Amino acid sequence: MANASNARLIEFERHRRRCFGMAYRMLGSRAEAEDILQEAWLRWNRSEQVASPGAWLTTTVTHLCLDHANSARVRREHYVGPWLPEPLETTTEAAESERVDPETLSVAFLLVLERLTPTERAVFLLRKVFDSDYREIASTLEKSEEAVRQLFHRAEKHMSSAKPRFAPSREKHIELLSRFMMSVQMGDATSVEALLAEDAKAWTDGGGVARAALRVVEGKDRVARFFVGLVKKGEGEGLETEMRDLNGWPALVLWRGDVAHSAVTMETDGETIFAIHTVINPEKLRGLVARAR
Repeated sequence: MANASNARLIEFERHRRRCFGMAYRMLGSRAEAEDILQEAWLRWNRSEQVASPGAWLTTTVTHLCLDHANSARVRREHYVGPWLPEPLETTTEAAESERVDPETLSVAFLLVLERLTPTERAVFLLRKVFDSDYREIASTLEKSEEAVRQLFHRAEKHMSSAKPRFAPSREKHIELLSRFMMSVQMGDATSVEALLAEDAKAWTDGGGVARAALRVVEGKDRVARFFVGLVKKGEGEGLETEMRDLNGWPALVLWRGDVAHSAVTMETDGETIFAIHTVINPEKLRGLVARAR
């Protein structure tokens, strides 16, 4: 009996990374993705022997995510201020072992995914990110192949119309992120504005728990004044800044002691900043743990 339980656990762990990757991208929440995996494990542990554990777990996780995503959409209609995904700490090695482009973990990518219906999102991810064929997706979603193809093409059209921009290298990304932070800390609105696209946007997610802008700030002059204004008001006093990999790209985490105060990611092509995403909601920062000093 113990050997059978161990074998089930080993098999589940073989597919954990893929299942977590699907759940996180579907829901934009590390905590909720872990809850999905816990439920999937309970169902897997109670199931009869299956011919294809990978397919069974993918199907189970996908359906759990679809149920959860529909209720999450209703909750987000009442969310206070802009909603951003929960920051996910990543490393280059993790992204490579998952064998996917880290761009599909970026905040910018996840925000575009939010424009899709949950079913379109599932089809797009299974096809584009996890390389499932139409027959497999049709089986997972209990739909015809033709219906799946239509869902995918509709999702792909939406994704292409708002395709995020990415720096050509991590070095370029780090360089622009560092210049932005330095200009903000110096209170130099002109220098900040020079780094931004004309239609740059600043998202601040406080979730009604932490003080944050209740709307997306739009336009490079407004975005520059917004961040410089925070510094002049002393919002950053007593905070330490650390660069970490979040959602596949270098990002900034601001700490007050051992507690994460905020996480800052950006969308850039390596030359211009198109969006700054700042999570201040403490409930979304619990997954970030201070490193030993």
